[in-house]
Amino acid sequence: MDYVFTFLEGIASFISPCILPMLPIYISYFLGKEEKSAKNAVINSCGFVLGLTIVFLTLSIFASQFGTIISENMRYIKIVFGILIIVLGLNYMEVFNLKILNKTKGINTKFKSLNFIKSLAFGMLFSVTWTPCIGTFLSSALLLIASQQDMVKGIILMLLYSIGLGIPFVLSAIFMEKLREIFNFIKKNYNYIKKISGVILIIMGIYMMFF
Repeated sequence: MDYVFTFLEGIASFISPCILPMLPIYISYFLGKEEKSAKNAVINSCGFVLGLTIVFLTLSIFASQFGTIISENMRYIKIVFGILIIVLGLNYMEVFNLKILNKTKGINTKFKSLNFIKSLAFGMLFSVTWTPCIGTFLSSALLLIASQQDMVKGIILMLLYSIGLGIPFVLSAIFMEKLREIFNFIKKNYNYIKKISGVILIIMGIYMMFF
């Protein structure tokens, strides 16, 4: 279940209200301003996903190390982590408002045109500057990783999170026009999607506390 939850959190991060509306801007970077092509979109979006994955994997290693340090009290720590994840879920459902997790921070990029290396740097920049935007799901994933006390499993979990977040970027870059109706449907139903995402977080928090 840990792997499923983490993958779903990655997808939920992608369709969050502060990322999905900006998707056309990202895709325009991936396509290239001078010579727009599907090949550019695939190469640049893959570089972007790799960049954000590198940063997230680094965070997962720190989270795993933190979990090892507090391992003697892990039973109680998992209860605390579970409660925190439930709080994150309630916040995402807008039962209350945690400003630190709800603020949006944009990207100011000086890249006039992207290649694979620049896209990789763009992805790393994205992962840092948009952390407050995806903080609810990223925090939940890191809390789960810390509770595992297993660096290898932590890395796998974060890879799944990055895949859940990153693969939709690649698919969107390739099939933007074909997926436009789906994105419009998601935008129209954000309130329902946020509630479902919040419920997933709450279930995950309960699961962590008792299993």
